[in-house]
Amino acid sequence: MTDAPVAKSVAQDTSGRSQWWDVWDQFKTHKGALFGAAVFLFIVLAVSLGPLIWTIEPTFIDIRARNSGPTWAHPLGTDQLGRDILARMMAGGQVSIAVGLTAMLISVLLGALIGVVAGFFRKLDGMLMGLTDLFLALPLLPLLLVMVMLFRETLARSFGPEMGTFILIVSAIGVTSWMQTARIVRGEVLALKEREFVLAARSIGTPPRRMILRHILPNVLSPIMVSATLGIATAIITESALSFLGLGFPPDFPTWGRLLFDAVDYLQQYPQRVFWPGLAISLTVLSVNYIGDGLRDALDPRIRGR
Repeated sequence: MTDAPVAKSVAQDTSGRSQWWDVWDQFKTHKGALFGAAVFLFIVLAVSLGPLIWTIEPTFIDIRARNSGPTWAHPLGTDQLGRDILARMMAGGQVSIAVGLTAMLISVLLGALIGVVAGFFRKLDGMLMGLTDLFLALPLLPLLLVMVMLFRETLARSFGPEMGTFILIVSAIGVTSWMQTARIVRGEVLALKEREFVLAARSIGTPPRRMILRHILPNVLSPIMVSATLGIATAIITESALSFLGLGFPPDFPTWGRLLFDAVDYLQQYPQRVFWPGLAISLTVLSVNYIGDGLRDALDPRIRGR
């Protein structure tokens, strides 16, 4: 007699429980994903709130303190012009993470749109997948270098050197990194089209736009979110590579890749100047990859039910 009310209350709690709580419960079991989320959150807070505590300007030049090692005044040392490396690391982190997030949004939106349209509309599938294969066949780094060389001066005159370079790099990375998302989403849509609920919606005359928004997109959210997390890591690495080659932001506008580029000439005398930006890039990319791995497991209903 007493077990019935308890069972009823448990059933009510389970039925009223959001699906996202199940996702969170599964995500918590992935220790690497939790560690990655903690590291990534720490890095984001450090580069966002750090300048409020460490008030030295990243462009402030103190020639008398140039090329100094770690001190109380400069915990990470200074560069060849006497600029504080800690302040430049925080400023560079803001730019690198902003580039990663913005380029990821562009690539995910493009990939999801092309993948859904190609998978749902058979007439457009061949053309869009041919376009995807064309972009996959293009060499990424030379294409980025050509885009930077062609549009850098034009955007710099229109928006200023820093904002123009930001728009150029974000657009170039986003436009050249959507193909994997498009292929994954297309495959999911092709499988969903044969599911009973989609066939039922089509049988009652549901228009394609409503069917995509109500039935298709919510069910391809899992691969889209995983692609988004991995896209952040790809964008940060690509931006760092461009800055390391000297084709990224201006010298007085620090990013982690630019700090690596500036420190190469002093690698033997001051190896710590290469270590700090390299460590920041590695930890950020590694933590984002772990988060993506945990999200992939948490959003998979076959694993989440275990």
